[in-house]
This record gives sequence, C-alpha cells and structure tokens, in this order.
Amino acid sequence: MPAPVPLDAFDIAILDILQKDNSVPQRAIAEAVHLSAPAVQRRIHRLEASGVIRAHVALVDAAKVGLPLTIIIEVHIENERPDRTAPLRARIAAESAVQQCYSVTGEADYLLIVTVASMADYEALTKRLFEGDDNIRRFRTSVTLGWLKSSMQLPLDKVLPGGF
Repeated sequence: MPAPVPLDAFDIAILDILQKDNSVPQRAIAEAVHLSAPAVQRRIHRLEASGVIRAHVALVDAAKVGLPLTIIIEVHIENERPDRTAPLRARIAAESAVQQCYSVTGEADYLLIVTVASMADYEALTKRLFEGDDNIRRFRTSVTLGWLKSSMQLPLDKVLPGGF
C-alpha cells in the first residue's frame, strides 16, 4: 500500500470543496480557504501530480441515461495465485459496466458493482466475465432495489487531528 501524501489543513479544505463540486472556480476556493488564487492553483496541481486527485469527472445519473440496474456481484474463485486471477482481473478492468471492483476478505474474493440497462445485458456481462474460466468457483448476484447513499466523497474531516 502506498504511503499517504502529506497534507495540511489547506490541502484538506481544498479537497473537501472539490469533492463536493469540482466546478468551483479557484478564486472562490481561494476565498473560502483564505489563500491566494495562485496558491490554490499550485496546491491543486501538486495534488494532481501526487495522485491525490485522480480524475476530474461528472457524476452521471445512471437511470437517466438508460442504465437503471445496479447489481452487486460476489465472485468466489478456486485459486488466488496471481497467474490464475490475472485473466479475470484483466476482463474486469476492461469491462465498462463494472463501476467498482474490490478484492475482499471473507467468503467472496471479489466484490463488483455493475450498472446495466437490463437483465439480458447483465446475463451477457456475466458470460463475458465468467464463462469458460475454470478458476471461478461461483458468483452470487444481488440486484439493488434502490439506494440510500451513493458517494465517492472521502471523510476528510478525519484526516487531520482535530479536523480542519
């Protein structure tokens, strides 16, 4: 696991603003965190270069673009050796319907969050990902009925002692 990037209270405050709305102008961020706009710009560039800020993206409502089904898949494999799991990992990484994938402890080995338009699309997805792979013991599907919370915003108030 990579070492955390050293962050100060200004970095945390900037990140907190950007996580809520990445379109906030740097001048407004500067006013909010009590720095100059050039200082905020330098900090944002440093956060990008260090990999703390991984991407600038828009959060799209899946249902409004015709992808109403979110499905959680638990994948159980036979052998965890890297040479045996590499093909599955490559298929998962290449699959646009997979929104998130976690290697996990417990009964399952991987947990996937996928978004599809229909159950037929889901069936085709499972064939692409799992069919013919003798290292897949089984997979279990949970179709979501709705969501209580969906966020990629990190709890940055827990990063610095005493908050920010």
